[in-house]
This record gives sequence, C-alpha cells and structure tokens, in this order.
Amino acid sequence: MTPDFDAVLDAVGPRLRALRAHRNMTLGEVAALSGISTSTLSRLESGQRRPNLELLLPIAQIYGVPLDDLVGAPRTGDPRIHLRPVERPGMAAVPLTRRPGGVQAFKMVLSGRTRDNEPNPQVHDGYEWMYVLNGMLRLILGDNDFEIGPGEAVEFDTHTPHWFSSADGKPVEFLSLFGQQGERMHVRAQPKKL
Repeated sequence: MTPDFDAVLDAVGPRLRALRAHRNMTLGEVAALSGISTSTLSRLESGQRRPNLELLLPIAQIYGVPLDDLVGAPRTGDPRIHLRPVERPGMAAVPLTRRPGGVQAFKMVLSGRTRDNEPNPQVHDGYEWMYVLNGMLRLILGDNDFEIGPGEAVEFDTHTPHWFSSADGKPVEFLSLFGQQGERMHVRAQPKKL
C-alpha cells in the first residue's frame, strides 16, 4: 500500500496551526524563535507552501514534539517505549522525556557501589529536583551533607557544588528533573482553597 504523500503533506498545515494555538503563540513569536519568516509560517499553516525538513525541524523543536507528530507518521503498532539508559560506573540514568530543551526527567539508579572514593562536588548550569523512590541517597550540597530517604525530595541550583551517592552502600532509585537553563519545578504544597 503506497502512502498518499499529497494527503500527508496537506495535513501538516492544520497540525502546525493547532499546535501554535494550543501553545497560545502568535506567528510572530514562532518566527522569532525559529528564524522562519512570519509569511512562510503563515503559508505553511494555510497549505500554500509545502513543508520540508529545513522548515519542520526548528518548528518541532520549538513545540517540543517529535517530527513524526507534525507529519502524522503512522504509529508502529508497538506501544512500548524503548528507552536507552545512559550508564556510568555504579549509575544508570533512564531518560523519561524525549523532547529537546526545557526540563528533562530521568529515573536514576545507583548500584550502591561508591562512584568515587571521596566526594568530588561539581557545579554546572541548571536547576535540579530529586525525589527518592527507594534506598537512601547521600547528597553533599555546598557545606551540607544530607541523607534523603524514600518519599523525600530536594531541589537546588546546580551552581552550588553538589555530589551524590548511596548513603549506605545499598542501591538507590530516584527521579531527577533537570532544567539546563535553570527552570525550576513548581510544586503545590496545599490544595487550592475554593
């Protein structure tokens, strides 16, 4: 069965318009972020201009969606998500988000073996939020040495020297939300009063 490429390409414009509307953005805002002229974006949305990779890739990045979503690529039929962990000695990080930019989510697993013989705090751009699922996490943050247990969370600016490992030599699992540009998590501590 041969796909009807004209029908696929004709459907891109309405998808682009719907994504922009869903994000409450103007053509001018998308143009400023993408480097694509407002008139080109307008013609793409109205179907007067055929989409190509040079135009769709920056738009997909701005909207934080896979390119497949813009062109309506058929699903593979396999609902499983095949995440590839990033492994380091004594640690595995499983990415839970697949979009570029913004806050990134990871499930972190520390084997319990000490990653380094001695703590070696590091600094870098960003903001991190950690939530311990299982085990005891040791976090050195500046001059402070913390032990964080299941159900506890911490958040910190990664410009503060920090280092983490298992607190007791046993495996630790935690969720990490990291914003490269310093995006912070917003957690509501109490329900909104009506």
